Amino acid sequence: MTQKIIIDTDPGQDDAVAILLALASPEIEVLGITAAAGNVPVALTSKNIRKVCELAGRPDIKVFAGCEGPMEGSLFTAEYVHGATGMDGAELPEPTMPLQAQHGVDFIIDTLKAEAPGTVTLCTLGPMTNLGTALTRAPEIAARIKQVVLMGGGLFEGGNVTPAAEFNIFVDPKAADIVFKSGVPIVMMPLDVTHQVLTTAKRVAAIRALGTPLSEAVAGWLEFFERFDEAKYGTDGGPLHDPNVIAYLIKPELYSGRHCNVEIETQSPLTKGMTVADWWGVTKREKNAMFMRDVDADGFYALLTERLARLPAKA
Repeated sequence: MTQKIIIDTDPGQDDAVAILLALASPEIEVLGITAAAGNVPVALTSKNIRKVCELAGRPDIKVFAGCEGPMEGSLFTAEYVHGATGMDGAELPEPTMPLQAQHGVDFIIDTLKAEAPGTVTLCTLGPMTNLGTALTRAPEIAARIKQVVLMGGGLFEGGNVTPAAEFNIFVDPKAADIVFKSGVPIVMMPLDVTHQVLTTAKRVAAIRALGTPLSEAVAGWLEFFERFDEAKYGTDGGPLHDPNVIAYLIKPELYSGRHCNVEIETQSPLTKGMTVADWWGVTKREKNAMFMRDVDADGFYALLTERLARLPAKA
C-alpha cells in the first residue's frame, strides 16, 4: 500500500539524497515538499528542492516555501558544512519548475484537512518550524497525522552543533517542543543512528558506478558533505543523516530502537535544543517517541543504491 507523505526539508546534500530516495520508491507518494529554513535560508532551500526534483525527472512535484526563520530567535545556518548554496559538490542548472504560490504551512494544514485522517506521514528533515507553526495555527490537524518521522536529536552520541544539541533541533527548539508535545506518533532518526551510516569510499564508489548524471551528482554531494565530518570525527566517510527517514518508511526492519519519553530543552543556554530521552525509563513521563538507536548500514546503502538506479539516466 502506497504511503502518502509530505517532506519538509532544508537541502542540504543529505536532504537532497532523501528526496531522491522518496521519488525513486513506488511505496511512497509525495504529496508535496515544503521548504524549511535551516542549512541555508529558505530562498535557497526552496530552489534546491526544485533542482533535485528536476534532476529526478519529477518537475510535477509541488514545492512550497515555508517559514523564513525559527518560531523564536534568529536563524542559525550551516553553510560551514554544506557550502554557500547548501548543495555544493554538484553543479545543477537553475530550476524551471515553479515554486507554488501557497505558503508551506498552509499547504500542510490544507492537505491534512483534505486527506483521510491517519493517512499522511510528515517527514521532517530539517528544523521543524513549518510543522510547529502549522500545529500552533491549526491544532486540530494533530489528530489527522499518521505519524511524524524525523531526523533530529541524539542521546548517546551527544550533539553535533553544541555538545548537547543536534542541528535540526537546535535551530528551532520551540517548534520541536510543540511537535513532541502534540500527541502525534513520532519516530526519531537521531545522531545515534545516522552516525552509523557512513559514506565510505566503497559506498560512494558503488553509487558513482551507476554511471548516470544523477549518480554522479549524488557522489559529488556526498564527497563534499563528508569532508567536514571526516575531519571532525576521524572516520572513513561522514554520516548520511536524512535519507534514514525515507529508508525507514520503505524498510523499517533496517532499524531498531525503543519507545520512550523525549523532551526538548528550550531554555538553558548550555543545553538549548537537547533531546532529553528517557532511554532507561527513570521518570514517569509518558512515552512519546520511538527513538531509533541501531541500523543495518549495509542494508541501508544497498537500498539507496538500488533505488537511485531506478531514476532517469538523464534529468
